[in-house]
Amino acid sequence: MRTLPETLAAALAGGATTLARCWIVRRRDGVVVGFTEHDADLDVAGILCRAGAGFDGSEVTSSLGFAADAHELAGALADDTLSEDDLAAGRFDGATIELWLVDWSAPERRVLLRAGELGEVTRTGAAFTVEVRALACRLDETRGRLYTAACDADLGDGRCGVDLATATFRAAGTVASVSSATRLLAGGLAAFADGWFTGGRLVWQSGANAGLAVEIRTHRTDAAGVALALWQKPPQPMAAGDAFVLSAGCDKRFSTCRDRFANAVNFRGFPHIPGNDVVIRYAVAGEPGNDGRARSS
Repeated sequence: MRTLPETLAAALAGGATTLARCWIVRRRDGVVVGFTEHDADLDVAGILCRAGAGFDGSEVTSSLGFAADAHELAGALADDTLSEDDLAAGRFDGATIELWLVDWSAPERRVLLRAGELGEVTRTGAAFTVEVRALACRLDETRGRLYTAACDADLGDGRCGVDLATATFRAAGTVASVSSATRLLAGGLAAFADGWFTGGRLVWQSGANAGLAVEIRTHRTDAAGVALALWQKPPQPMAAGDAFVLSAGCDKRFSTCRDRFANAVNFRGFPHIPGNDVVIRYAVAGEPGNDGRARSS
């Protein structure tokens, strides 16, 4: 049961209601933006909730149990509210959102209905739809470690221990030419072997995408030069001369950790764990190894 503030409860008990929904989004970089379905801007706890953005939220159905409730929020893309560039750059990924019920005639009369996180964003022309997930969605996240053959650490983090700032695992380059929205020929990387930066990270240092980062899909050298393919299209088009910094990639295999990074002591996987074929194997008469002793693999 939700307890309403006395002033809001008194307003609701009157003959007419003056209510509007407001949404406050808090990005991980500290930027806070607000929106409302009302026809005029509202000040909610010192945050300006803008009107005229075409915002509309679907109904929310709550249920017993641990399933995460979700609903959708639809609106229009605009530079002063939610821009397409910000969405493409991932600046709203993982942002938290609050849904408030506000008396627009006296915005200090309000109640927080629910809080959640922004999920998948779908864009169609100048409009967008975003999934709002309840905080219970965190119960679906994997906690703790899993027994897998691959490493579960991120290259360069505290559990991994590899120093990506060294010249061996870090390089600066520039865009020589652009092949497509996600492919480019790079200058300054001729000293590195094929695949060295596959699975790594590219951080733009100059150009329209300066400050943004993207993961590298493939790194290879062909007749045309050193080619990089990115997993995602940058928010702004790449251009010749744009500078970037690359960090090496890791495919999470024990052999890569040992041979490329000399870091086998910090490998965070279980490379010798039996696979499914061993688990479901059964004894066959005459097959070598069926002598009653424990299997080693």
